[in-house]
Amino acid sequence: ALADAAVAAKAPEPEADVEVVNWSGTHAVRCARHYAPESTAELEAIVAGAHAAGERVRVVGSALSPNGTGLCADGMVSLALCDKVLAVDEKRKRVTVEAGCRVRELVEALRPYGLTLENYASIAEQQVGGFVSVGAHGTGAAVPPVDEQVVSLKLVTPARGTLELSAEGADAGLFRLARVAMGTLGAISEVTLQLVDAHRLHEVTYVATRERVRREHEATLKRFKHVRYMWLPYTDDVVVVGSNPVKKGAELPDCKVPAAPEVERVAEMRALLRSAAPEVDARTAADASFAELRDALLAVDCADSEWVAKVNRAEAAFWRKSEGERCDWSDKVLGFECGGQQWVSEVAFPCGTYDKPDMADMDFMEELLDAVEHAGIAAPSPLEQRWTSGSSSPMSPAAGAADSLHCWVGIIMYLPTEEPLERERITARFKRYCELERRVVLEKFGAHHHWAKIEPAGPLGSAALEHQRARLRKRFGGGTAALAAARRELDPKGVMSNDLIEAVLPASEGA
Repeated sequence: ALADAAVAAKAPEPEADVEVVNWSGTHAVRCARHYAPESTAELEAIVAGAHAAGERVRVVGSALSPNGTGLCADGMVSLALCDKVLAVDEKRKRVTVEAGCRVRELVEALRPYGLTLENYASIAEQQVGGFVSVGAHGTGAAVPPVDEQVVSLKLVTPARGTLELSAEGADAGLFRLARVAMGTLGAISEVTLQLVDAHRLHEVTYVATRERVRREHEATLKRFKHVRYMWLPYTDDVVVVGSNPVKKGAELPDCKVPAAPEVERVAEMRALLRSAAPEVDARTAADASFAELRDALLAVDCADSEWVAKVNRAEAAFWRKSEGERCDWSDKVLGFECGGQQWVSEVAFPCGTYDKPDMADMDFMEELLDAVEHAGIAAPSPLEQRWTSGSSSPMSPAAGAADSLHCWVGIIMYLPTEEPLERERITARFKRYCELERRVVLEKFGAHHHWAKIEPAGPLGSAALEHQRARLRKRFGGGTAALAAARRELDPKGVMSNDLIEAVLPASEGA
């Protein structure tokens, strides 16, 4: 007890009553105790103090998660000031960073060494600790989720102090569990990542019909190292974006860039906006980007499926004019514009192997789109589809053999207004959209939510929530019980948890 008190005495004073809102503006809390340590020693003191007092202190990254997985009203720890790049091992192509380092800053720090990350999620503002902990992913049928890039980490636990875990260490099983543990086992303070040589990607963007995408799908997965599809509801158009590395020392390819500048490619979107909202200043409309025009168009009437279908068709015209190629560094190519604030739901499911895709991914999309269009859901573009290989982390949504193939599908509804009542209406419509997806395809295809996008299926004690927990137990085998057992050992008082975690992954699991 004296040792605990001595450690706790080093903890910085928390800021009281801090409002924290996630990036999408869909979840917010007023946090009673908000800490911002500047070193691992201060982080250790905060965790030890919370354990001694039995008070929650949830670790939050950049608060990008659509479900607010890092939020906790009782207490939170932001690692934004623990953001140093600690060491670069050029020979082994590895980097050790503090968990609060943002992906964007890490990439720039690695550039002078000619090294980079193997893959990227869409947003580079993520902190490395959160990037790993929720099972983030990029795209590529033979490329695993980002947790597979982690070769070692330091984990600050409430009950056992700071643990150094690695793939080769005595606690290799705990290491794999901790990589994707959603911050429930402790606070990741340092991460060592396996890197690759910095390289350029040659990206190709084209629009195809749904029938063509299905017919060429297996070949497309092998043609490109990285590939994603953007399905545009109420159209027959699918945007295919694929890229391959440019061989080191080779001449850069002669890229066929889009024939027109963006200001011309958005002509249909601009005309549609002016026809529906003539009060919009002509100069404002002329200067608006693609993403800004889409937000403005959806703001006209995002509840009307016929209007949203018109917006999607105008967006399809933009993409047809945007067909072309580009060549740039991999981090520049693999990151992309996600649009403004939005509700997002994303699921992952197995779809065969790299050598033998079973086409479940194509069936999933066809059945979902058919249901959406028949139900008249006001579904904006795009429904995004990406792929990864399997992960050896037991709680990764893509947990599976190295050659297994996993598909990730995201659905969205934008929040183009700040008006509270209208945002509530959009939220209600999105919940109906998600329920349709659950009813039509999720259980049929064995799909499960990305950890940064999962929401409790119902209140505590409800049949819906228990069904959700049972599905998670089935998908992750002994993973949920192993995670719960590790939590009871490393965090017996549950100070690293929050209400979301306790709802979907209770620490009592398997006890």
